[in-house]
Amino acid sequence: MTILDGFASVGRGLALAGLMLAAPAAQAQEPTDFYRGKTMQLIVPFSPGGIYDLSARIVARMMPDFIPGHPQMVVQNLPGGGGITGANRLATTVEKDGLTIASVSRGIPQLAMVGDPNVSFDPAKLTWLGSLSSFDDDGYFLVVNASHWARSIEDMRGAKAVHLAGVGVGATNTTFALLARDLLGMNIAEVRGFPGANDIWLAMERGEIDGQVIDLSAIMSGRPNLWRENKLRVLVQFGRKTRLAALPDVPVGRELVSKPEDRALLEFAESPFFMALPFAAPPNIPADRAKILKTAFMKMATDAGFREEMLKAGFLISPIDGDAVSAVIAEAAKTPQDVRARMAKILLPN
Repeated sequence: MTILDGFASVGRGLALAGLMLAAPAAQAQEPTDFYRGKTMQLIVPFSPGGIYDLSARIVARMMPDFIPGHPQMVVQNLPGGGGITGANRLATTVEKDGLTIASVSRGIPQLAMVGDPNVSFDPAKLTWLGSLSSFDDDGYFLVVNASHWARSIEDMRGAKAVHLAGVGVGATNTTFALLARDLLGMNIAEVRGFPGANDIWLAMERGEIDGQVIDLSAIMSGRPNLWRENKLRVLVQFGRKTRLAALPDVPVGRELVSKPEDRALLEFAESPFFMALPFAAPPNIPADRAKILKTAFMKMATDAGFREEMLKAGFLISPIDGDAVSAVIAEAAKTPQDVRARMAKILLPN
């Protein structure tokens, strides 16, 4: 074999090696094209009109711009069980191909931690994309109509019951109506079974209920005129360690509990607010697609155009990524069993 033959042999070997190296590289590019021409589904676990639905519709419209291939995204409302139905479907039923995501009711991970038999999955195993809010500028308010006779916490501790609306087990409006009753001594009669926020607002406007527990963002996106025209009275701020500057005279829940065991329970109960509007994909979707969705979610959430659209809709956003959502869940999971057991008695039906 001549020297030239040797060079030719080496050249063929290098060419073959190049092809072998190129094959994985080509495969590595495939995920960026996976979403091209596809239609994605975004599950909303409540009926139309509430904070989960309204925020999800903005996400469905804008997130595809940040996903390679720019798929379409359609919203499917799947109300039931205070958000449990939609979360169970995401975790156990839908294809794990990265084409379905969901807005997840923030209270669901906590229900799993207290042993709710209706939650059929481990929240830590969901593919968390991030949350649109960590509640930096928001609050979870116990509100009544401004025309209501109760003007203070002490009024609500009297003999006459205040009727507050709730969706059902798993929804934080239900949870905090019960906590206001059991921890703060308020005489609250909770009315459950509303499909979503819009139904609650209508019931308040008709005088069928007295009030509810709700985010400031949800008020500003659902009934901003009631807030601007002072037609709502805020009696307690939950989901906050300090009072909002706009409500310096309204106490936060943590100010109103004195026993260490009560404070531990309230802190556990409030943990979902630090991932207040979370989005997730099913567990065990392909890692490359999970990375695409997580990256796209955060690019969208921090985009100036998206933030402007959310603000127009009345949302105060303070986004965190999927790892931060997982960290909130992991920290809550460290809660002692006796605190969880006490929470279970409040949350779960007998």
